[in-house]
Amino acid sequence: MVEVCDPLDTLTTLHNGLFMHQFLEYIAVIAFVIVFFWTRDIFLATAVLLVAVSAQVAFYKLTKRPLSNELKITFWLSLILGGLTLILRDETFIQWKPSIVSWAMALGLVGAMWFAKMLVLKKMLGAAITTEDNVWRKLTYGWTVGLTANGLINLWVVYNFSMETWVTFKFVGLLGLQLLYVVIMMIYLVRIGAIKEDGPAPADPKGSAEKSSETQA
Repeated sequence: MVEVCDPLDTLTTLHNGLFMHQFLEYIAVIAFVIVFFWTRDIFLATAVLLVAVSAQVAFYKLTKRPLSNELKITFWLSLILGGLTLILRDETFIQWKPSIVSWAMALGLVGAMWFAKMLVLKKMLGAAITTEDNVWRKLTYGWTVGLTANGLINLWVVYNFSMETWVTFKFVGLLGLQLLYVVIMMIYLVRIGAIKEDGPAPADPKGSAEKSSETQA
């Protein structure tokens, strides 16, 4: 059964939950971007990224906040690929990180659905959107395709544009793509009737008749 929701309420919930959560997990990337454009030194920016993401995880632990799977993946891949970038002085490793993170998340979404019978998106967004499991499965496939595309687009930027363009894409482009996917998801949910705007309340025939009688009297 599909529950009809107010789109404004849904967007507000998504904003307060998903978007604010994304912002918290983007702090390390923001530090990386600032240092790179300030110094034009990708290795220094990578070192700052490692420190920032480590401090971020430590903050989550100290404040007893739950670590999302995305943050866990980002943390370990930042340590591994960022460490290789610094040790080998080869920026290719850190440039591949967004692709590997995206593909790992895509694999996690579809893998959890196939093998653990768990709908991760439903677990994340179920408080804002109530709909059938079949719809959540379609959304899972949609996000899997989107995340896979993110990884491919990242590599296209890496091998066809400058480092400055890639850093900009890493910060603005990938976030923009995620927002685009959210918009597409909302449009899909509206089209199937899971979310629709509240229309004017239907007229009460009995109430209208009583009002008409009072007017005539």
